[in-house]
Amino acid sequence: MPTRPLRWLAQLPVQVLIAIITGVLIGIFAPQSAAALKPLGDLFVKLVRMVIAPVIFVSIVTGIAGMRDLGALGRVTARALGYFLVMSGFALVLGLVVANVVRPGAGLMVAPGALDAGKIADYVAKAHDGTLNGFFMGLVPDTLVSSQTEGNILQVLIVAVLFGIALATVPDSAIGERLLALFEDLGAVLFRLVAIIMRAAPVGAFGAMAFTVGKFGLGALAHLALLVLTFYATSILFVVVILGVVARLAGFSILRLIRYLTPELLLVFGTSSSESALPALMQKLEAAGAPRGIVGVVVPTGYSFNLDGTNIYMTLAALFIAQACKVDLTWGQQALLLGVAMLSSKGAAGVTGAGFITLAATLAIVPSVPIAGMTLILGVDRFMSECRSLTNFMGNAVATLVVSRWEGKLDREKLAQALG
Repeated sequence: MPTRPLRWLAQLPVQVLIAIITGVLIGIFAPQSAAALKPLGDLFVKLVRMVIAPVIFVSIVTGIAGMRDLGALGRVTARALGYFLVMSGFALVLGLVVANVVRPGAGLMVAPGALDAGKIADYVAKAHDGTLNGFFMGLVPDTLVSSQTEGNILQVLIVAVLFGIALATVPDSAIGERLLALFEDLGAVLFRLVAIIMRAAPVGAFGAMAFTVGKFGLGALAHLALLVLTFYATSILFVVVILGVVARLAGFSILRLIRYLTPELLLVFGTSSSESALPALMQKLEAAGAPRGIVGVVVPTGYSFNLDGTNIYMTLAALFIAQACKVDLTWGQQALLLGVAMLSSKGAAGVTGAGFITLAATLAIVPSVPIAGMTLILGVDRFMSECRSLTNFMGNAVATLVVSRWEGKLDREKLAQALG
């Protein structure tokens, strides 16, 4: 009997949950000390990002080389991008509808001239770098090696796909087999490295959560509580209802998938970064019956193109700012915002703080809405980033299983065992 609690505490999800709660408490009762713990969270996220590029590269290369059928690769990519486009549209429209119904900013009555635009100057500057032109220019790395060092997932994806195709079509099959075996062995070592790094997850979650609460304080939520609560409720609605219906049509339960991915969701919540759980998500989806080739293509692509949480945030926050500044947007202007948000969310793929940066790029399309209004949500943006990351994470998990089902490659027995 004495060993039972120890076994329970030895589980990583429990440790992460305890770390999050402890971080919140320290942030409340010792805010100055808590704010100084930021390096713990940053260091853990940096450790994970260190292995993301090689994990994605090896997973995609082995998946494509093992697939051999290049026609199937093109079909998987096309289906994934089509799915991302449709679900991004659902997320943007849902945010727009909820903002018009709830009107979270209507009671603030802020005079645009009273806002300090200087606080968001850095974000506006970054927004200009997040244009579609910058996006397309950043697709191709300067060298093969730089794709592994610059931290741009899209560049890693493109190089890995090209390398995988080359490996699958090399004339000498013996060379291809030897290299494929080498990459498979390297993948096993990399995922072992990921498992070692994940043991530090409680420390990272503790530092990140303590910093957030200590720096901004729970009191920061008081003035903008309706916006934060509306965003969380809308994201939950999207995951449970919209993704739930998609999951049911694909033959699995969204609630069971959430339970299966609980350890990774806790990690995402604690670090405010969906990237921190990317390697673990790829492992979990493969264990749940999705083929390695499809996982290797859909998950990294989704991290740039399937940002459901960010899409909800952009339309909801844009209308909140307009309402708070007493700017009445016509349905035509709202439709224009929606269309630009659809593009800008893709244009800023791979940019740190993409949600806030793309919001600046989106607002610029409607001059009547002051970009300086972003200062209204600057204080609580950190609290909403957790929800953005969680929603993005779940959206990519569902997308991978759905595309695997469309391809007829989803292992039903493995899925039932994983979610059962």
